[in-house]
Amino acid sequence: MFTGITQAQGIMQPLGSDRFSISLPTEGSHLPLSDLAMGDSVAVDGVCLTVEEVSSDGFVATASPETLRRTSLGQRSQAYVNLETSLRVGSKLGGHFVLGHVDGVGCLIESVPTEKAWEMSFAAPASLSEQWQHQIARYLVPKGSIAVNGISLTVAACDAERSWFKVAVIPLTYADTNLAHLEIGSWVNLESDLLGKYVDQLLSSRSSANDSSEEISMTFLAENGYL
Repeated sequence: MFTGITQAQGIMQPLGSDRFSISLPTEGSHLPLSDLAMGDSVAVDGVCLTVEEVSSDGFVATASPETLRRTSLGQRSQAYVNLETSLRVGSKLGGHFVLGHVDGVGCLIESVPTEKAWEMSFAAPASLSEQWQHQIARYLVPKGSIAVNGISLTVAACDAERSWFKVAVIPLTYADTNLAHLEIGSWVNLESDLLGKYVDQLLSSRSSANDSSEEISMTFLAENGYL
């Protein structure tokens, strides 16, 4: 499990169709490379990968066919990637719970600098619209959380059909992640909020089972102390 707080940017180079070498800069990295060991989990642009080899400046990992199909890792030659080691018990949870299990990819459609932030909007490529609606769009909630390339961000706005969403990125996040390297049309890995998925599954199960117990509503939540 991760938090969506990037510790470093690395450079990813393919070593074949499913194997990747990720090297880290010598300065400015907060990723504890000295503690990295074989079998550890590292989020690479939001994708949970297992360390297979450790070198003096990085590590090597392999992506499964499912990972390559669902993420943008297999679509790149050489690229900057966001890196985060797995959450340790007792560590600060600076972002939100991120599993590193990417739901699908989106693409950057707009990036507008403002006085204090960058307003960035993302949508789905046409070929992925059905997957987007099923795996991502249904969990887009204004002020809710979403992981973009492994970065914990807050949804600032989305349209009624949830075909796109907008986030506001502060200068620190913009400078310390690969968002600054994105161009219009660049693909990004997206992971929906874990809590939203569980709530959706719970409600779907209740509906399919024709549960005769009281339905969850705003009134129900208020009466039971949740509001």
